[in-house]
Amino acid sequence: MSSTKLNRLTRWGSAALALSLVPGCSTSPGARATADTAQSVEWKSQTHESSKDKAPPPAPVEAGPAQEETEAAPTVGAVMYEKAEASDAKADVAMPSPKQAPAKGGAVAYPERRREAVERKPAEPMVDALAGAPAAPTTPPPPPARSLPPPGNTAMQPEPPSQGNSFTHHAANAFTETAKDRFSTFAVDVDTASYAVSRRYLNQGALPPHAAVRVEEFVNYFKYRYTPPEQGAFTVHLEGAPSPFNASRQFVRVGVQGKIVSRSQRKPAHLVFLVDTSGSMSQQDKLPLAKEAMKLAVKNLNENDTVAIVTYAGNTRDVLSPTPATNLEAIYKAIDTLESGGGTAMGSGMQMAYKHAVKKASGNAVARVVVLTDGDANIGPNVSADAMLNSIQGYVKEGVTLSAIGFGMGNYRDDLMEKLANKGNGNCFYIDSYKEAKKVFETQLTGTLEVIAKDVKIQVEFDPKMVSRYRLVGYENRDIADKDFRDDKVDAGEIGAGHSVTAVYEVELTGEKAPLGTVRIRAKAPNGTEAAEQAFPFEQRMMRATLDGASADFRFALAVAATADVLRGSPSAQGWNLATVQKLAEGAVEGQADREEFTKLVARARGLLGSSMARDGR
Repeated sequence: MSSTKLNRLTRWGSAALALSLVPGCSTSPGARATADTAQSVEWKSQTHESSKDKAPPPAPVEAGPAQEETEAAPTVGAVMYEKAEASDAKADVAMPSPKQAPAKGGAVAYPERRREAVERKPAEPMVDALAGAPAAPTTPPPPPARSLPPPGNTAMQPEPPSQGNSFTHHAANAFTETAKDRFSTFAVDVDTASYAVSRRYLNQGALPPHAAVRVEEFVNYFKYRYTPPEQGAFTVHLEGAPSPFNASRQFVRVGVQGKIVSRSQRKPAHLVFLVDTSGSMSQQDKLPLAKEAMKLAVKNLNENDTVAIVTYAGNTRDVLSPTPATNLEAIYKAIDTLESGGGTAMGSGMQMAYKHAVKKASGNAVARVVVLTDGDANIGPNVSADAMLNSIQGYVKEGVTLSAIGFGMGNYRDDLMEKLANKGNGNCFYIDSYKEAKKVFETQLTGTLEVIAKDVKIQVEFDPKMVSRYRLVGYENRDIADKDFRDDKVDAGEIGAGHSVTAVYEVELTGEKAPLGTVRIRAKAPNGTEAAEQAFPFEQRMMRATLDGASADFRFALAVAATADVLRGSPSAQGWNLATVQKLAEGAVEGQADREEFTKLVARARGLLGSSMARDGR
């Protein structure tokens, strides 16, 4: 063969080789499949970068310094879940349209916020991109060195990258004309997670996202001096005083105090700790803190109590069978063996934990599942709250209750944790420190464990002759239709031993001198099926002529509710001055450490709001 022909064949062969390397140009099925796979891998590896344009901007108008520093460099923690995530998880995350233009100051102009003065929109799930949380790593942190899994255990699956904190947005209650609707009906809520989460944001130098702030959880974080009932499950305390923000309005407070049960009187408890040991729990403020919290809880249990431990990661493991709480050595040893690594199969773990708990459920004992997690359920057959709770609904009906305890930041699923607590007839806490762990598992343990009343509903009936307009500050996600107040099939909230529930209303009075209305409470006994109802008149004498004349508890509760309303960007709180709120709170501290801490948080929020406004040229 001549050298000319050889060179020509060589050139054609090189061209054919080059074409074969271009996706879609090869005639070989195997080569095409390989190229298509390469394309798919390349697309997925770029998903986080390309989706940064689709992720919602931080919710608060007043972004803190920590937010400003990170705006130029989005991380994996600042983006939405990928399409490859389980379909149930998608329901918990919603993505605003990329066409939405930021309002002045960088806030997203959510449509529901423009309309919420005249109507309430359904809850809208949101994702907090960063909002002052520690930046999530672009790759999952390597799990600490650990021993091989026991025989029979399947290999751990790697933990996917964290996806950012997610919260559900609820539009603030608007004012209601009393002549059109005199009834305000809602389920009680004793959760406190929102306050602890927001406190962490503020302590890190950033404002919490609007959706992270739930007014009722701020207010109910604190203890008030309500007289406990002499008989029955609870008493009601009513008080009102002029608004410090608007001379034509008043605030009224509805306080419910549950009966107190001493540690020695508490029913025997069977706790099943369901512990997330996935790779995302490796940080110091997650699994290590959760282990300390469990030890605190166990140390404060009684001799008749028992403890079991179930873990979930890429698989589910029975770590400790039911063990007497007095056997601290065995329980602590089991807790110390817990190490992080793998995915997050929460659904299957929940099934196993409830199967343990239901064996002890009875009218004479407490059976409770205590979930300790960052809430990031991304592997397993049941990943949404609805799916998981549907699968264990039978256990819930048999009396098993649930405590959802959240840890950490970066991929915290507040929306999931709240749903689990609500549907599991339990409560939701967030633990950001050893101090908070002591509060939940030591100081409040009896109330956390023992339910004294379930399906507790409150209905306030305002007299149109006395109250022209009103709005309930908070409880948007606990709203109940007025017609369902006496429908005992409708689920509501639970109250634990010694717990109090406080609700704050902003009202406009007509000037008449008569009772404002009536407060009714309807609830079932812990194991009952029919509810009992009590009514309490809201008499004129309960209204104070001046704010200074109101009790310290009233003034502090008002300060807390007002702060939360400002932080969540409520339209009704526009123009409210946090300097006024801070002064109000400082005058009602009365030597309580939690209240003193709150006043410092208000001062910090004022600084963040001020610096944000200055940066935006306001």
